[in-house]
Order: sequence, then structure tokens, then C-alpha cells
Amino acid sequence: MLHTDIPQPPSPNIHLGCAGWNIRREHTDRFAAAGTHLQRYAGGFNAVEINSCFYRPHRRATYERWAASVPEGFRFSVKLPKAITHAARLLGITDDLTRFLDETSGLGEKRGPILVQLPPSFACDPALAESFFGELRARFEGDVAFEPRHESWFSGEVDAFLKAARIARVAADPARVPIAAAPGGWENLVYNRLHGSPRVYYSAYPPEYLEGVAGQLADHAYRGARVWCIFDNTALGAATSDALAVQSHLLKLQVVGR
Repeated sequence: MLHTDIPQPPSPNIHLGCAGWNIRREHTDRFAAAGTHLQRYAGGFNAVEINSCFYRPHRRATYERWAASVPEGFRFSVKLPKAITHAARLLGITDDLTRFLDETSGLGEKRGPILVQLPPSFACDPALAESFFGELRARFEGDVAFEPRHESWFSGEVDAFLKAARIARVAADPARVPIAAAPGGWENLVYNRLHGSPRVYYSAYPPEYLEGVAGQLADHAYRGARVWCIFDNTALGAATSDALAVQSHLLKLQVVGR
């Protein structure tokens, strides 16, 4: 039996979870004892970010199995492979992109946003961005979240392009430039990636910060945006604790999405 004492986000517009569905020993009492890690995780959260596909491909049948094991309202975001973003740097990627979209289509309606993260050294190239996102949009109509990490991407011109292409810019912490902490681009999707601070991937966030995160998520959901919040400070398990804390704050706020 799944635990019922874990608060779920009251708004269907808010998808909250972690980068990966590993459940560490110190959190086992917050999840059901039976089932796979994913099934147990999905009893407490309504979203997960799949990062493993960034490093290696998964068969379509694997995605189908994952989708079949979680509740109807659960959603997966999927990270675009580094072969596309880091090795090829968005050039000549048609075959890899087609393969990735076919594999992840095994998630069916439970496939959420595609996450496109660029390396910090990847400076803005407007022509290349237009070509790549044009190719992605020709093959995929769903939500796309874009996490650039070079300061040259954070301009009004880029923001206008992202809005026109229906691409949301990730709100990230830690932010490499101040504006990177706020969402940008297409306003109908808000995608937060919280990596831990001051020590990336390790540090837990203080209670007051998490309360503020919940308030921001609620505000975006209230205006009708589809809201994602993924905790990536998974190295010592802080992501699970932090996400559960944000869920509790959201429940207190009684979020009502449109």
C-alpha cells in the first residue's frame, strides 16, 4: 500500500520531484515498502527527471515499462543526450534526435518536457539555435525546457526567440549569471532545476528558501503556467527531503491551478 501521509501538490499544474528516483535508506519510511524504486517513488512524487538518457540510450520498451508502472498523473521529463548537446554541439544531429524522440515516445502521454542543457562553454549562436530548435519543433510539439549556461544566452533577443519557438528557459540554482535564477522564454512553461547551494549536488537548502520556492511555484501555477520543479542535489539525498518540504508548503498554500 502506498503511503497517504506524503503531501502531493494540490495543483495539477505543478510537477515536483527529483533528478532520478533513487530512494536512500534514510527516506524509506516516507515511501511504500513494496514495489520497484520507481513505483515507490511515484507514490510520493508526481514527476521525475530522467538524467540517465543524457549518458546512454534506453530502449523504447524500457520507457514503456516505466510509464506503465506509475499513476496516471505522473510525468517524466527527459534530458537530451550529451551526444547531441555536448559532443555534436547541436550540429548534424538529425539521426540522434530522431532516435531519442522515438525511444522516449514509449512514455506516451506521460512524457513531459524535453530538457536541453548546454555545456558552460557553449556561447550563443543565433543561427545554430534557430536551426536546432526548428528541427526539434518540426518533430516534437510538446514542452521544451532549455538550460544554457554561457552568459551570452541571457539577452532580450534570445528571450524573444525562445518565446516565439515556445521554449522555456530554465530557472537554475546556482545561477551562473543573476538572470539565470529566474525563468525566461516561453511563459506557459516554468521549469526550475535546483542543484544545491553552496555545494552543487550535495548541499540541502535552508527551510526559508524552500518556503520561498513553494510560493513562487504557486504563483506561476495560479496564472496558468505548467510548472516543474526538480531537485538535483541528489548526492547525499537532500533532493528528496527538499522536495518533500516544498510539497508540504504547497499543501499549506492550497494551490489552485487553472
